[in-house]
Amino acid sequence: MANTDRFEAVIGLEVHVQLLTESKLFCGDSAAFGGDPNTHVSPITLGHPGTLPRMNRRAIEYAVRLGLVLQCDIVRRNYFARKHYFYPDLPKGYQVSQHTTPICERGRVLIRTSEGARAVQLNRIHMEEDAGKSLHDQDPVTTLVDYNRAGVPLLEIVTEPDLHSAEEAAAYLTELRKIVRHLGICDGNMEEGSMRCDANISIRPKGETRLGTKVEVKNMNSIRNVRKAIEFEIGRLADLVSVGGTVVQETRSFDADTDTTFAIRTKEHAEDYRYFAEPDLTPFKITEAFLEEVRAGIPAMPEELFERYTRELQLSEYDARVISDDKAMSVYYEALIGETSAYKAAANWVLGPVKSWCNDRGAGVDEYPLNAARLGGVIRLIEEGKINFSIASSRVVPYMIDNGGISAEEAATRLNVLQDSDEGTILPLIEEVLASMPDKVTEYRKGKKGLVGLFVGEIIKRSKGKADPKVVNQLLAEKLK
Repeated sequence: MANTDRFEAVIGLEVHVQLLTESKLFCGDSAAFGGDPNTHVSPITLGHPGTLPRMNRRAIEYAVRLGLVLQCDIVRRNYFARKHYFYPDLPKGYQVSQHTTPICERGRVLIRTSEGARAVQLNRIHMEEDAGKSLHDQDPVTTLVDYNRAGVPLLEIVTEPDLHSAEEAAAYLTELRKIVRHLGICDGNMEEGSMRCDANISIRPKGETRLGTKVEVKNMNSIRNVRKAIEFEIGRLADLVSVGGTVVQETRSFDADTDTTFAIRTKEHAEDYRYFAEPDLTPFKITEAFLEEVRAGIPAMPEELFERYTRELQLSEYDARVISDDKAMSVYYEALIGETSAYKAAANWVLGPVKSWCNDRGAGVDEYPLNAARLGGVIRLIEEGKINFSIASSRVVPYMIDNGGISAEEAATRLNVLQDSDEGTILPLIEEVLASMPDKVTEYRKGKKGLVGLFVGEIIKRSKGKADPKVVNQLLAEKLK
């Protein structure tokens, strides 16, 4: 590979996110992922003559929600256009998309890399319908087509050519996925195709301001693959230019088995999609009242949560970042701190036993069997000194889960592990243990202070684990003076 230090990479990303609406963009067919091929279809999805589309209001709401969070300008007057091209998986022979009036213009996405934090500038966000899916591996001689996905609502988020490394591209996709998940508008699952990315990549000598000839890399189904494809392509272009070669504008695909790209087709001229306004859909207007309604429904976003967790709740930056970055985890944590003011202890539980249970089962935090009220009850017992963390995590919580989510108090009572804080019960045990170890008491009083652990352990053992260690230590210190 050539030395890429002589060149600056210029990268623009086009990301399609599939919206989590129940129905498709222009009809009532199910927009759910999966299902037997061609079962989520109707005459409207299949583009039969005489059928009329109808706009999905929820898709508009989701587009505006994202635009507001990314500080876009919301275009008030909108219409859809027909974008003409032929693919077997495009049932109408055209795609209904926004052309002249994207619903959101400009905006930014804040990213963090090893170089620090900065905002990536957006060009536009527009709505469009998805195509179907060609299946090349279901039959030995023919290509089959599944139209279930055709008509599912998409947002296409287009950056300016404002990224300069594979690391920045990966950080941008990570942040964007986190945002759409927090907003509840897309699950961000790239493996299932609900978030797809195309990268436009060019290089130029450092110090040059003109853009070089770009290549577009498609068919990347993970952030790792996007990063690998961009790294490979920057190196390939640098090699080509370094030996006097000419970069050809083309579309390429990524081979995840070899971490390389390969050419699909050459683009010598811009494609003419013959756009014209969709005659079967009326233009629509975004009103101020609609904007306020959408704005009022936007949840707290990761950066806002991070600031509150670190400043108000005094969590460490690491704990705050892990919780705020995960939608399900932050929702659970928010519910948990509604049950207890022990904010750090709540974070420790969420990042410890709760997360471990989920990781062991490949589950999300929203699938954890104890609700926030029940786990809050566990934390309260610990704060009140009735059980310790070890007993709670190893015995009480598993027992609660195995018994239908009973309360912490009931579980601890059934297990007979509630700690005894009664001085009248603990003091005789202390006196009994010290009387049985006179030599050790003498050694302790001569300066061998490490023996206190021996005393405490024996006292708790004789209490069958029920003596409150705090009370034991306090009374033992008084007795040993």
